[in-house]
Amino acid sequence: MTVQSNGFRSLIPALVAATVFITLVTPMSAQNTKPETGEQPSRFHEPDPIDFNDHTGFVQIFDGETLKNWDGDPQTWRVEDGAIVGESTTEKPRNNTYISYHGTESKDFDLKLEIKVEKGGGSGIQYRSSVGQPWLRPRPGQPAPNLAWMMTGPQADFWYPVSPRSFAYTGQFYSENTNLGILAWRGQVTESVSGAKNARLLGNIGSRDALGGYVRINDWNQYEIIARGGVFIHIINGQLMAVYIDDDPTSSNNVSGLIGIEMEGTPSKTSVRNIWLRKLK
Repeated sequence: MTVQSNGFRSLIPALVAATVFITLVTPMSAQNTKPETGEQPSRFHEPDPIDFNDHTGFVQIFDGETLKNWDGDPQTWRVEDGAIVGESTTEKPRNNTYISYHGTESKDFDLKLEIKVEKGGGSGIQYRSSVGQPWLRPRPGQPAPNLAWMMTGPQADFWYPVSPRSFAYTGQFYSENTNLGILAWRGQVTESVSGAKNARLLGNIGSRDALGGYVRINDWNQYEIIARGGVFIHIINGQLMAVYIDDDPTSSNNVSGLIGIEMEGTPSKTSVRNIWLRKLK
């Protein structure tokens, strides 16, 4: 027994050396392989897709029945089948007008809603916006608009395909009632810096026409708007449409403001429902 024990002890250095050698030359994937299944665990995991209907941390800002805390032209806006509806007809045409939510103001947030535009015309979701500002584009021969129902500020555009050009607006970042205009077209990542006259293109998300294929015509579309500091992200039906980065701290885009809905053009019918806000700041 003593001889055998000493012999075993004499083998220990060799066994340790062999173990170290095998460990060093064996690929990491083989070392991590689960013997019972053959599966290879990984530190890298695909993110789970977002559930658009997950409202954890969100507050519903439209109750589906009344226009409580919403302010707009009562001749244009109504509640119908659980949605806020704005309509302009040939018989009763309406000028460009908005309905705004006054229950809270927000700067950094996630906003989820469903939107549908029928018949023609355009729409959009205002955010970080204000009312009561002088209107820069009065219509010749038309009465002055009620400024309490006109909104100024960032907009996530949504247009009916009256023409290829107008349909190309859907998803873009537009600065309503300012001299800035379109700051990120659909399919673009753009940036503005202090002192620069125009935004500059940083990169492309994809073909503007191809991205338009994600937009449902005459049907409900899931729209998500994300605002963080000077970063603005527009997502439609799970597809990224536009990203705008505003690095100018004095910009009119980088302020807290109201959320609202636009209705533009005749004939046109805009419907918005399931409006949820997760306010961070």
